[in-house]
Amino acid sequence: MTLRVVIADDEDLIRAGLRIILGSEPDLEVVGEAADGAAVLPVVRRERPDVVLMDVRMPALDGIRATERLLALDDPPKVLVVTTFENDDYVYDALRAGASGFLLKRTKPDDLVQAVRLVAAGDSLLFPAAIRALAGRRPQARVPGIDRLTGREGDVLRLMTKGLSNHEIAAELVVSQETVKTHVGNVLAKLGARDRTQAVIAAYESGFVPPTG
Repeated sequence: MTLRVVIADDEDLIRAGLRIILGSEPDLEVVGEAADGAAVLPVVRRERPDVVLMDVRMPALDGIRATERLLALDDPPKVLVVTTFENDDYVYDALRAGASGFLLKRTKPDDLVQAVRLVAAGDSLLFPAAIRALAGRRPQARVPGIDRLTGREGDVLRLMTKGLSNHEIAAELVVSQETVKTHVGNVLAKLGARDRTQAVIAAYESGFVPPTG
């Protein structure tokens, strides 16, 4: 199956480079581009992509607001933020808005391609250290549902903040992957999180897992 991709970036050179990299893969197709966040929504509605590569800093409408608008659609695409600086608060806000992860613009082409495939499959692209550092600059906030987690669900969430996969969590807790999958689903439901990235952010913002120590 060919994955359909839309690129949103205000720099012509960046869009051209991403288009060349993705277009060279037999299972990826760039079906649209937008030079600003405000132009992304009509392109997505027309082309129905699987993944949107989203710059966060754009002039008329930034990638955060654009991500919020995309994810409000009935059948939204996955959003993968592409940014210059990993310590950019815009990145953190885009992840909070529901982006599935982020990549740096200096990322190797093979890693970019794999990231697109990963988020299209429904996985999150976690960089635990970077998210932890960004969260550490934010004040703690109340997160509804965090106090409803069972002890084992809390264990799973703590391991999720370390970037562990279901397989790795199962090995750490000496349980089956199916059990871990159930716990992860319960954690997401109780926190109202779209994916693992949002659950990790909730863990840090609530202080359930201290981001600074």
